Amino acid sequence: MFIASLLVTLAVQIQASLVVFTPPILAPVAQGDVGLNAAAVGLIIALIYLSSVPSALFSGILISRLGAIRVSQLCVLCASLGIVFMATGHVLLIILGALVVGLGYGAVTPSSSTILADQAPTNMRSLVFSIKQTGVPIGGAIAGALVPYLMYSFGWKESAIIIGLIGVVVILLAQVIQKKVDRKPVSAPSEMRSLNLLEPLRLVFSHKKLRELAISSFAFSGMQMSLGSYLVVMLTEQAQLTVSVAGSALAIAMVAGAIARLFWALLADYGFSPRSVLGFLGLLMGVSAGAICLVHPTFPIMLIYVFSFFFGASAVGWNGIYIAEVARIAPTGRAGAATGASLAMTYSGVVFLPTFFWLIHLVTESYVWGFLALGTLTIWRGLLFFSKT
Repeated sequence: MFIASLLVTLAVQIQASLVVFTPPILAPVAQGDVGLNAAAVGLIIALIYLSSVPSALFSGILISRLGAIRVSQLCVLCASLGIVFMATGHVLLIILGALVVGLGYGAVTPSSSTILADQAPTNMRSLVFSIKQTGVPIGGAIAGALVPYLMYSFGWKESAIIIGLIGVVVILLAQVIQKKVDRKPVSAPSEMRSLNLLEPLRLVFSHKKLRELAISSFAFSGMQMSLGSYLVVMLTEQAQLTVSVAGSALAIAMVAGAIARLFWALLADYGFSPRSVLGFLGLLMGVSAGAICLVHPTFPIMLIYVFSFFFGASAVGWNGIYIAEVARIAPTGRAGAATGASLAMTYSGVVFLPTFFWLIHLVTESYVWGFLALGTLTIWRGLLFFSKT
């Protein structure tokens, strides 16, 4: 049952991530039909995570009433419906679709974590959670490789619909274990029933190390989503690459992130302290963001791929260690509440920082200053981990 649960939660994470990473790849082609500049896709991503924040906070209540697998299925359904709304090309429906996607995305991690927390072997918990979290970059890698092919074969609207239909397969897959998993009581709901929605936030901000982690996740997640939102459009405009080649750079970044999540997790378990690893990743993603700003039309494509690899390995590779560290240092019996509130801060970073990036682009008409600003922020947070280790 544990292996089946891990596979289902991984599939749910991949599908949700695939949906979230699809709009930035569609944007350069869809902008003519939609009537908005491709850079505005950052606002769409911000809207997704805006509705993810309350979704994450309410997820415990839903899990206690419906079961973690049923909630996971609803998450996939929302993500699929949202991307289909976006396929209409109408601005208002695109906005509605983004909000619907976010309602599903916000509860994905709490529901899957509830399932795995009860089933994962104690001595493998960090690795298991890191494996599950690789669904995010895997979904991004699939988006980078699959969506350009679908666009050239069928068109951007049809591509969005196909991505939504993949969710139906995931829902059916989850149904195989739904009754077996959801009939069992889980630990998270009893914890959540004893808390109101603001108390988890008070828990995190009253605990020094949890507060440091949550604030750092705000910066790291903003950089991660800015990478996913702006790398393709930056490379198509600044380096004049085709969408397929730029999409392959994004795919490389996401594959690197998937591999790195496991590598960093092992390093944090058996080599260095988790805080030291998180500090190093903050520095690396800042430097990588600066490096990607060097691209131009005659820049070597292999060097772009190398920069994308390290950018993805750092900006996409930090999440597993972060979630494991939050659970480790949380007060006894409060891991679920601490994780939910910390994720609310994480999602908030994805709301505000890509929007901040877009505003910088609006003023400067350049992607360079946005990446440099966020890179400075992640370097600052990374140095703080070293100073307080």
